[in-house]
Amino acid sequence: MNIHKIVIPTPYAVGDVNAFLVKGDALTLFDAGPKTEEALEAIRFGIKEAGYKLSDIDQVVLTHHHPDHAGWVDAFPTKDILGHEYVDHWLRQEKSFVDYRLEFYKHQLQVQAVPEPYLSYILEVRGELEMIGRTPLTKTLSHGEEVPGHKDLIAYYTPGHAQSHLIFHDKQTNEVIGGDLLLDKVSSNPLVEPPVDLSFERPLSLLQYNESLKFIADLHPTVVYTGHGENVINANQLVEERLARQHKRAMKVLEMLTTPKTIFEVTTELFPKVYAKQPGLTLSETLGQLDYLVDRQLATIKKHDSIEYYQKIELS
Repeated sequence: MNIHKIVIPTPYAVGDVNAFLVKGDALTLFDAGPKTEEALEAIRFGIKEAGYKLSDIDQVVLTHHHPDHAGWVDAFPTKDILGHEYVDHWLRQEKSFVDYRLEFYKHQLQVQAVPEPYLSYILEVRGELEMIGRTPLTKTLSHGEEVPGHKDLIAYYTPGHAQSHLIFHDKQTNEVIGGDLLLDKVSSNPLVEPPVDLSFERPLSLLQYNESLKFIADLHPTVVYTGHGENVINANQLVEERLARQHKRAMKVLEMLTTPKTIFEVTTELFPKVYAKQPGLTLSETLGQLDYLVDRQLATIKKHDSIEYYQKIELS
């Protein structure tokens, strides 16, 4: 794969984000950084470094809709913008979708028994939508579909970190553009997001994420070009380590379930020092571990007054 890495600064704790310029029958930019002037300057510089300018780009392909990846689609208003169909809701930001998103999270936080003082902090957009571009998709990519202009570069749907997440596998070279699925230093957070069908049925993000990790491992890629940090060249070993570490974390959560507990109660116990500063992320992490335990039939859910309580299943 003829690929050129572009490192883009972000205002987020994760640090820099990577975009990739790929030359084939089309000149394609994979991901577009957050919508800041510093990011746009870095994109311009990276494209120039590869011997091109912004106007030479034929199309932009998004790995997922998160603001650090989907900001500067607006720099390419006359070009094709491609991604999973779910991305388009975030790019268009129609009022019906923004309102639905808010109601989805309100419902989830009620079920999780999150106290009132944390609700506005979590529900506040906090610049998320503002950092995402507003240029709609011109084409969608589905699981198993070839990227236009790039023979044998196949898109695969890998949800978990994001409900819109795609990776791109070059069948000739066995290289993968991996977005945020598998990062070299940190494990991506399986975030709670509204489902693709825009219902109020919460996706089981961690279970999805684990299956997506297994999927990329099954490809046995020679290299994964990651959304953050350095390239991954030991993908299978890293996936094995991440899954083992996640299982260990779930077993720690299981030991907390000696009595029925709400998601919020488990979160405060699991993250006593950081939950107040990062309630959304810590709740997502906790919920993922609880979903894992329920899926393994190690814990059970009971509802009382619309609130979910989790309890360890005692094995006889």
